[in-house]
Amino acid sequence: MALSSPTTDTTRQRLIEAAEPIFANLGYDGASVRNICQNAGANVAAVNYHFGDKRELYLETVKYAVANCCHHVRGATLPTDLSALEQLRWFIRMMVHGMLELPRPSAMHLMMRELAHPSEACTAAVEEFIRPMANHLRTLLRPLLPNDISELRLWMVGQSIVGQCLYYRQNRAVAERLMGTELFEQVNAEILSQHITTFTMAALGLEPSFFATNRESS
Repeated sequence: MALSSPTTDTTRQRLIEAAEPIFANLGYDGASVRNICQNAGANVAAVNYHFGDKRELYLETVKYAVANCCHHVRGATLPTDLSALEQLRWFIRMMVHGMLELPRPSAMHLMMRELAHPSEACTAAVEEFIRPMANHLRTLLRPLLPNDISELRLWMVGQSIVGQCLYYRQNRAVAERLMGTELFEQVNAEILSQHITTFTMAALGLEPSFFATNRESS
């Protein structure tokens, strides 16, 4: 295939952006290539030209969605003059901001759909985007945890942190109904990142007490 021109690159990107909400709402089987091309303002043959087939378009669209969900952490530069604890605080803050400030909700919807019903797209997204972030988090956690911590425990601590960050994005409709809209609207990115960091540090024995810390900051 010849090198893509700026025009063909633009068409390829339009196809991915048009495919994201359609795959997110309808899944792979329910999505129509014709509908995707229509929304992208492209000829149906454009999918074969740029991706080869619908499956490859889906793979690239999932990777695009996951990259968007991870960009706050992946794209930021970690300050080198911070302590190990402050570096972890920074990581959690960036992750929470990324989760709560996604410009396109369809990116998260597609990512969660794929993770719930994984295909080869899930494997590709994990290896290209999620594993580097997970390894980064484990690197930040190591100096804060006992030297003899097992790999299993290390993974579980990291995934507990990520799970807290994900909850208020993935389950925001449930949380809002449980808490009430007025109270839920107070949970902004800064408050949430502070809560997750303090809660995690107290659980790891790195803060004197979760409740004491919160009384001091209130």
